[in-house]
Amino acid sequence: MVSFTHDGAGTPESHWRTWEHDRTAGDLQVEALFDGRLPARFLLLAAHPDDETLGAGGLLARLAHDGVRCDVVVLTDGEGSHPDSPTHTPARLAEVRREEVLSAVQVLAPAARVSFEGLPDGGVADDDVAAVLRRELADGEDTRTLVAAPWRSDGHPDHDAAGRAAAGVCTERDIPLLEYPIWLWHWGSVEEQEEELDGILLLPLGAEDHTRKESALATHVSQTQPLSDAPGDEVLLTPDVLEHFSRNVEAFFVTEGRSTFERLHRDHADPWEVAERFYEQRKRALTLASLPRSRFSRTLEIGCSVGALTRELAAISDNLLALDTSETAVRRTNEALVLADAASARLATVPRDWPREDGPFDLVVLSETGYFLSSDQLDDVLRLILGSLDEDGVLVLCHWRHPIEGWELDGDAVHERVRRQSGLATLALHTEEDFLLEVLVPAPAVSVARREGLL
Repeated sequence: MVSFTHDGAGTPESHWRTWEHDRTAGDLQVEALFDGRLPARFLLLAAHPDDETLGAGGLLARLAHDGVRCDVVVLTDGEGSHPDSPTHTPARLAEVRREEVLSAVQVLAPAARVSFEGLPDGGVADDDVAAVLRRELADGEDTRTLVAAPWRSDGHPDHDAAGRAAAGVCTERDIPLLEYPIWLWHWGSVEEQEEELDGILLLPLGAEDHTRKESALATHVSQTQPLSDAPGDEVLLTPDVLEHFSRNVEAFFVTEGRSTFERLHRDHADPWEVAERFYEQRKRALTLASLPRSRFSRTLEIGCSVGALTRELAAISDNLLALDTSETAVRRTNEALVLADAASARLATVPRDWPREDGPFDLVVLSETGYFLSSDQLDDVLRLILGSLDEDGVLVLCHWRHPIEGWELDGDAVHERVRRQSGLATLALHTEEDFLLEVLVPAPAVSVARREGLL
């Protein structure tokens, strides 16, 4: 636990720059929290005016630029920042700090809504914060919402209360939560917070987001400059403190909510009715009939859902690995594979969790999965597939052709992008109103008849 006080020199920024250079954990990928999509809404919780900029100003600027709806909720007015000020009453400080945060958010996210809760500075209670969050998330507004709040162990009682309450509400709602530390950097150390720091992820800031953060921070004049020369009006965010927030990264402790696909599989035994619908049964039969060989040595299926296709692929594979981002889907697929000794499903999100150690594969199946990736993610997955296919490997694509709401790509776009960038040749292409089925192989494509010596 970090001990909070404004006094003292604190930990030099050089200490944290060394830690940042030496750390091995990955960077924060916001899209990974929402199955490859951006959130629909970003709800930024600040205990005091200036927390929003110090802790998550760069992230706020980025998401606002990307078109995400952004809401900033400021729990207190920060009226207790200068309790001994001879020039500013608490009421006057509250007025000044409200204006400052409005100016800061105007720089970071001009379209963002800012609301003030007026909770007592220094007396924020968990229950009050939880009530605010539940109100903000009422009526289904938690759908694809990302919440950010001060870190629950930051050392300031208001920060800690906000973080604890946010963690509780986000856990009960299955909402991803980012907790941003502020005073950790001033009073913590790598040695004292070693265990906690293992769970922190860094968000690299582009030049524009970094510049906006610096400009927004400059609007918090009451905190970055003295109120006056009189005792009691001293600057609170000294140059040593501000140096911690001049980095080109922001740091967050991440608590992931359940993914969209986990919710689907948890709430429905067979979300797409793949086991019972004739449409799905026929599509699987066409997929298997389009394969250029009767048997494969090592098969990889990306996105297995409940394992209907997986079970049929296992019957023609010496070894099979299926991947899915839903724990429930993985469990159901493994239940479907109980009689297939050399087949299994694994929890994984691609491209991040690509099974490099399990390849090479002579069959990779990407069925009804490609449009759940962004363009960049699909490109990354394609590069990984190409690096994992053996010299005579087969890539099978099969995708729904009707609109996919809420996702960047549709089925046709997935096939066109893979066809254009893979360098593979189309061996078989089945096109219907409802879906595309395509079999790709290393060029030049050799037909089944030629392979069997009929030509």
